[in-house]
Amino acid sequence: MFEVIIKNGTVIDGTGAPGFPADVAISGDAISAVGKIKAPAETVIDADGKAVTPGFIDLHTHSDSSFLVDPLADSKLTQGVTLELLGNCGFSFCAPLIGGAKDQFEQRMDQTDSHLKPSWTSFAGYLDALEEAGSVINVAAQVGHSTIRTAVLNMDARSPAPEELDRMVYLVAECLDAGALGFSTGLWYPPGAYSLTDEVVALTQPAADRGLLYSSHVRSESDDLSGLFPAHAEAAEIGRRTGARIEVSHVKSIGPKFWGRGYELIEGFERARREGIDVTGDQYPYAWSSTGFNGAVFPRWAMAGGRQAALERLSDSDVRERIRVGARYYIDRAHGPDGSIVASFPPDKTVEGMTLTQISDRMGCEPAEAALRLYERSEGSYVQHTMEDEDVYAIAASPLIAVASDGNSLRDEGPLASGKPHPRSYATNSRFFEHMVGQKKLVSVEEAVRKMTGLPAQRMGLARRGRIAPGFFADLLVFDPSKIRQRNTFAEPHRYSTGIDHVLVNGRFAMQDSRPTGQKAGRTLRSKES
Repeated sequence: MFEVIIKNGTVIDGTGAPGFPADVAISGDAISAVGKIKAPAETVIDADGKAVTPGFIDLHTHSDSSFLVDPLADSKLTQGVTLELLGNCGFSFCAPLIGGAKDQFEQRMDQTDSHLKPSWTSFAGYLDALEEAGSVINVAAQVGHSTIRTAVLNMDARSPAPEELDRMVYLVAECLDAGALGFSTGLWYPPGAYSLTDEVVALTQPAADRGLLYSSHVRSESDDLSGLFPAHAEAAEIGRRTGARIEVSHVKSIGPKFWGRGYELIEGFERARREGIDVTGDQYPYAWSSTGFNGAVFPRWAMAGGRQAALERLSDSDVRERIRVGARYYIDRAHGPDGSIVASFPPDKTVEGMTLTQISDRMGCEPAEAALRLYERSEGSYVQHTMEDEDVYAIAASPLIAVASDGNSLRDEGPLASGKPHPRSYATNSRFFEHMVGQKKLVSVEEAVRKMTGLPAQRMGLARRGRIAPGFFADLLVFDPSKIRQRNTFAEPHRYSTGIDHVLVNGRFAMQDSRPTGQKAGRTLRSKES
């Protein structure tokens, strides 16, 4: 007798192949059989008229602390996500907590409602803490370049000495051997922005040697620093020199100089792949992005040395004017001050959801000055209108692009329900089905499922997830793709998506009859086989 049989559904197996009628049987945590199954089961789900797919894998998240704060962080579960990859954009901010990285963690937690106190310092200890806390979905983590750099160099805007680079390489390798499933960079954000390519190559090599992923928020997504296309070329070069699998994070083209050129990024991926470089990307299906105050509107040089050094620069009237000029540039690049909305601001939650235009009117100053004044009070975050739909659609249609949120696992109550975060944390996958598949018809249902399952599993090198086949872990969904709905908005982001009927994680019901069960069925993955 099987524990669960899902009968009469259309199996969309995650490979991109056409759906086919079949039953799916589950024993323990794995799929036992796919086909016409007549054996009895403890639980039978009638999936007539529904699709049965692998659980969605979110390649790019920042949920590093979410499940330590609330293991029932359901924003991803309710849109079908059964696995998140943490530690992106160079920030594995929960580990390792040594040197300056510990201070960075404490500063970050001070900006939240959780006030999480770590009981670990090492990456292994962090994974143990995740496992002990439990989660409703599976989690895996990468080690971040900026975290490693801060641990050794603090926020210094310089290259490491040879012995410092050796220390950084050792720390990356130690984290990978402890169970990190990749290495990530955020070459736009300080302190990653202060590194040279040779440093990144040296730190990527341990991941490449272990067959693990290199994920990168590239050095530029517009006309700053290296520029958009050279930044993509750098990512490919790192793949060329190390042999690593390369994942370009949240692929986009930002600002007037690059709007309408998103298709060229896909052409660049195709050229690199013809040269034998294993490079792909991921994307969230919105023309609005989101990041912290310092990443959104401050020039990189102004952040050297960290927050206290930046505040000292702002106290000098001449330097402040230089920073203000830079802030104007970044604000204008985001469709102006109406295109920059405060998503979180702990000292004054009344400004959350307000545009920089509205805030500057309240302050009686120009928007760029308002942005500086906000930063002086606290670090926070913006949602910004940085892209154009034309580019979002061109990138979304590519078979080389996975669907990924760049968001957090959140909840509509408790400490994870604060602020007005980007809707992507609650609705990336549901929006893709509703808008990209249903309304725009950019890809088929089968291709959408592949971009959320088989493709991200392949990028992570996972041996037994992302596909429906005997022996694979039973991370499964039952739903009608035409009925998935994004219910949240930028004004009301903390609303769960609807349309997913059942979610199984490792063979257990994490959601049944469209309601979360509260079961902490997820696992902390420490190897490609787990």
